[in-house]
Amino acid sequence: MERNKTVHLVDDDDAVRHALGVFLKGAGFEVCEYSSATDFLDECPGVNGGVLLLDQRMPGMSGMELQARLRQLGVFIPVIFITGHGDIQMSVAAMKAGAMDFLEKPFDNSELLQSIHEALRKAVGKRREWKQRCEAERRYSSLTSREQEVMGYIVQGMSSRAIAEQLGLSNRTIEVHRARVMSKMAAGSLPELVRMAAMCKSCLTPGS
Repeated sequence: MERNKTVHLVDDDDAVRHALGVFLKGAGFEVCEYSSATDFLDECPGVNGGVLLLDQRMPGMSGMELQARLRQLGVFIPVIFITGHGDIQMSVAAMKAGAMDFLEKPFDNSELLQSIHEALRKAVGKRREWKQRCEAERRYSSLTSREQEVMGYIVQGMSSRAIAEQLGLSNRTIEVHRARVMSKMAAGSLPELVRMAAMCKSCLTPGS
């Protein structure tokens, strides 16, 4: 478990922030409160560990928009959403984007504590996974559009000859693109490239 027991609480409702802040401090956590997503973004360069307890619907930037922005910035922090306006589609989208939990108000305080402790327990492994994914996406973004297209076919298991026929290019040209893809992605083997593609959410299958 991470040693940092800080809860970064982002909610535009003053009463909710106060009540949760008092409860969490009483439970042994250090609490940093923010009234908006942009307030947290202003401070996030100095954030090191802990958990982000995040309201979904707020004026201006929503909770899920903040989650997406943190991903763009390469900032990892375990996210637990709290909302009074949740639905199944929203919670699924949040979890797919990497959220640890999605709690609907009013929730039981014991449920909240359990979720926070679980997020802290998983944080070390998740942080490692996050860094690997961000690195894979950084490498993928360094590819040219043609190299990204070729990579998409490579990870489907297509041979260079088949890719050449698909794209109307010479086999030699595809071999050059393949070599550049493997080099830029720092992949030592096809299985390693496939794993990177699976981690890289911006890596789309050709034609999708």
